[in-house]
Amino acid sequence: MLYPQLSETLVQARSIMDAIPDARKALLESIAAKLTAYIQKGNTPQLVCICTENSRRSHIAHFMAAATAHHFQIPVATFSGGTKETACNPRTIAALRRAGFNIQQGAGENPRYAVQWSAETPPSLAYSKLYDAPENPQADFFAIMVCGHADANCPFIPTALERFAITFTDPKIADDTPEETAVYDAKVLEIGSQFYYLFQNITK
Repeated sequence: MLYPQLSETLVQARSIMDAIPDARKALLESIAAKLTAYIQKGNTPQLVCICTENSRRSHIAHFMAAATAHHFQIPVATFSGGTKETACNPRTIAALRRAGFNIQQGAGENPRYAVQWSAETPPSLAYSKLYDAPENPQADFFAIMVCGHADANCPFIPTALERFAITFTDPKIADDTPEETAVYDAKVLEIGSQFYYLFQNITK
């Protein structure tokens, strides 16, 4: 069972699914069909959410996908990575906490945060790393490109089963502005709404 605040966040994410453009809905439905076929063959899909710095959008996608899959009881494993290593931005962690994730604080220049979406699930680490870091799947995964820069500059991922571009604008445009919290919270809901739409179309 998801943490109560996180369950409420998913309710909010579901409520804005009508705002998803038709072309994006069609893409999400096609991904759902491919994941359904993969699951029905007895496999567990591994999704690696990728953006350039593995700092904001890829972590939000990683954990909102994990929470939504848990909600629907879809057998999916989620990960994240970048095309370069930086650090998971503390604004990302703050937004995920507000969304209802239980997060244990990390330390250092590239801190490792322990993230849980349910008391029954073991913590998953959030920290910046390359998409092909040893902690991530090395083969047989689906690459989810969540930023346009990574999508354009990493057009081919040789070890991925398939590669999909589900790109989002970067919330860092609001960093250090009065709108910062609202923009990050809206990004969590936007990304969450699209994974909700995706997973609700998967047949186990």
